[in-house]
Amino acid sequence: MLSGKDLIVATKEFAKEDKLKSWFLSLSTLVLLIALLLGTYWNFNIYGRIICSILAGLVIVRLFVIYHDHQHGAILQKSKLADIIFTCFGIFILAPPSIWKRSHDFHHKHNSKMPVSEVGAFPTITKDEFLSLSKVERFGYLASRHPITILFGYLSIFFYSLTFYSFWNSPKKHIDCGIAILIHFTLAFFILWYLGIVTFILSFFIPFFIACGMGAYLFYIQHNFPGVSFSERKNWSYEYAALESSSYLVLNPVMSWFTANIGYHHIHHINARIPFYRLPEAMRSIPELQKVKTTSFKIKDVVKCLNLKFWDSKTHQMVGLKELKKSVA
Repeated sequence: MLSGKDLIVATKEFAKEDKLKSWFLSLSTLVLLIALLLGTYWNFNIYGRIICSILAGLVIVRLFVIYHDHQHGAILQKSKLADIIFTCFGIFILAPPSIWKRSHDFHHKHNSKMPVSEVGAFPTITKDEFLSLSKVERFGYLASRHPITILFGYLSIFFYSLTFYSFWNSPKKHIDCGIAILIHFTLAFFILWYLGIVTFILSFFIPFFIACGMGAYLFYIQHNFPGVSFSERKNWSYEYAALESSSYLVLNPVMSWFTANIGYHHIHHINARIPFYRLPEAMRSIPELQKVKTTSFKIKDVVKCLNLKFWDSKTHQMVGLKELKKSVA
């Protein structure tokens, strides 16, 4: 029975990258995305344009996960060409490398450590801490975890939190965020002005809305699900947090492809150097990685996850507003 650091050691063999495969999967996904975006412009059949628009949003999710792997150093580490390609993509998707890598590395080092910081994750506080807040603070906390905030992740998380807020607070440190904002608005203006509202919606707004909304929800359910565990700083351990505070998102093969296996999130947190295409292999080979907490895209599971608001330090579980009202009563 493997546990703790022994489990991390056991996953190291799966952190060996196949560079040819990494290049093929990265470039084929990029080419497919470009083709779909072009389809939103040039396909004269409106239904074909709509299909291209929706698929482009989903393929952006896949390419984002691949970009995320590159930022972890799991794929194409020493390639200047890959650095250029993924830096450009990070700017395009409103998650520039300067803020994404810093915030995401912080998240990995502090996953499920109470209180959970909003840096790289959705903020999480205890039930008692919530009750001690002012009305304005309570509203702000609940708003940050609200389904509408997640649904409109394009504006709330990717544009505002990751890009605008970072640049506003530290322009020199996050110059790429300023570049991302400039390019984003310039591109939106030219598409709207020269190609019209329909093309703007299909080629720009819908792909970003789908990709960022889905990305925001993935961020959320990876560490906010029934059965998740949180620990005080003095009791926190990296390995325990990876297995007990990170979900395995059960998906069909099609959605696993679109999400580039990010559903194997507990394995990713055990060893972030495992390329996305080797995560299923690691799970099949190591029995300890198969005994995990799961969630899915089924409506009942989505509702259960979205209802979770606070950590109850007495019952050691996440609870919602209903449980809060009962305990107060």
